[in-house]
Amino acid sequence: QVQLVESGGGLVQAGGSLRLSCAASGSIFSINAMGWYRQAPGKQRELVASITSGGRTNYADSVKGRFTISRDNARNTVYLQMNSLKPEDTGVFYCNAKIQSYVLSSYWGQGTQVTVSS
Repeated sequence: QVQLVESGGGLVQAGGSLRLSCAASGSIFSINAMGWYRQAPGKQRELVASITSGGRTNYADSVKGRFTISRDNARNTVYLQMNSLKPEDTGVFYCNAKIQSYVLSSYWGQGTQVTVSS
């Protein structure tokens, strides 16, 4: 069984920073792409940033230059460093990973709340 556990969310003022972490555990043979998604109140879940196993990154236009995604393959962990936060960044952030366990599947974390006050 594979689990993704997120941490690092919270309340921060506009202009502040937060760092999210997501650690995968369980019967893992390899991890392909990992990513962070955001779901704002009343909106659909959207991709914020992703990173391949080789380190190639992709960002939503709204976070380019402010957010940085990285991963530690030895620890099966992905990070999201969020700087210059804005109120519109508020939402529940979910970690996603494409993991080769006994089968290749997409896994989601439980979500962590990020609230940016103006």
